[in-house]
Amino acid sequence: MSRTSAPAPVDQQADAPLSHGLKQRHLSMIALGGVIGAGLFVGSGAGIAAAGPSIVIAYAVSGLLVMLVMRMLGEMSAANPASGSFSVHAERAIGPWAGFTAGWAFWFLLCVAVGLEGIGAAKIMTGWLPGTHEWAWVALFMLVFCGTNLAAVKNFGEFEFWFAAIKVGAIALFLGIGALAILGILPGTDAPGTANLTGDGGFLPNGADGLVVGLLASVFAYGGLETVTIAAAESEHPVQGVAKAVRTAMWRIAVFYIGSMAVIVTLVPWGDPKVVEKGPYVATLDHLGIPAAGQIMNVVVLVALLSAMNANVYGASRMACSLVARGQGPKALGRTSGGVPRTAVLVSSVFGFLCVLLSYWRPNDVFTWLLNMIGAIILVVWIFIAVSQLVLRRRTEREDPSKLVVKMWLYPALTWVALAGMVAIFVLMAREPDTRTQLYYTGGLTVALAAVGYLRQVRARRVGAAG
Repeated sequence: MSRTSAPAPVDQQADAPLSHGLKQRHLSMIALGGVIGAGLFVGSGAGIAAAGPSIVIAYAVSGLLVMLVMRMLGEMSAANPASGSFSVHAERAIGPWAGFTAGWAFWFLLCVAVGLEGIGAAKIMTGWLPGTHEWAWVALFMLVFCGTNLAAVKNFGEFEFWFAAIKVGAIALFLGIGALAILGILPGTDAPGTANLTGDGGFLPNGADGLVVGLLASVFAYGGLETVTIAAAESEHPVQGVAKAVRTAMWRIAVFYIGSMAVIVTLVPWGDPKVVEKGPYVATLDHLGIPAAGQIMNVVVLVALLSAMNANVYGASRMACSLVARGQGPKALGRTSGGVPRTAVLVSSVFGFLCVLLSYWRPNDVFTWLLNMIGAIILVVWIFIAVSQLVLRRRTEREDPSKLVVKMWLYPALTWVALAGMVAIFVLMAREPDTRTQLYYTGGLTVALAAVGYLRQVRARRVGAAG
């Protein structure tokens, strides 16, 4: 099987059984919701504690990298919409082993993430309802989202539409309140000026090392944007849908992430322990004296976690279905009914719930081992995206330039810049003790998958030659 001719028709088979029940409004909100996750609401506190006010620079730098990655992925997905997204593009550009590696690594990441999000959501519920069990809440959430994903794809789209609407509304309200407070217009507040930005150690209170830690924290907070290119294959107008979603994702990143960080570090002293303990958004609203700020943000965080669970079950099932349709996995996972890969949904949900059980049974070894393995997978996926775009852009310009509805800026220079940025992040991870372990485990998983994928590719070629 050649690397250039076989993948295209195979992927058409992969997408054929799936329905096209997602509307443009669903895609737009999936793209919006994809950039607003629990990592932003809660996880950004650790980045602020490490980098201080310079967290704004960290999020701007990592946000620029994500913009470039999404532009590359948008170019390829608009030219060839596929439920396997970057896995399909990697197979077409590099070879079946690359599609296998990127696809199953991402599937593993999503399934473990489902478990993590379920645990986080359950902790919030047990805080509201003491005496209830976390595992019972996780089981309930898994049943709900497994059920929604087993039904028609439009149900997934509707859930994500309203989840995203709540998250977007919360962020918009937070930014509005923050802007009024910074200007001194909000009742009961005085304009802080630059006191929190330049005081208490200055803009870079922990120097370059603190900025590096903040940068690493910010990079992994952007995960989730890739789902929109997977969902685009099941939309009414895949090419137009993904093109529009990717184009508008750029300013959303700037407003939601960078804007939020700027508001927080301007209003609240970066060293305030509440930034980490309660989360930066709750700490900011408490600082401004907003009533019931903690409970309001807990509701928003719960919505963000449930939204991520829903989206990750969807993304994992579609990725598995696409891989199977291309001969990259067990055939049973590819079975569809009513345009939905129900077996893949069930398996992805069960694996996610298994991760939750492992967190209770073996929190200090097996579960930690799983967490370390997924630590840098998103960077591995981004590298596959960049290399694939370098190859496929040249091929598409030669074979059918009309497919380039979305184009990567300043190709190939910015693609190489993005690749250099990813390599730099790997180097920074190797320097930090906390992230070095993740790098080793993720590297081991990636090498293992690549070896299996390559052996499968060689075997398929031998069978093809013998036949």
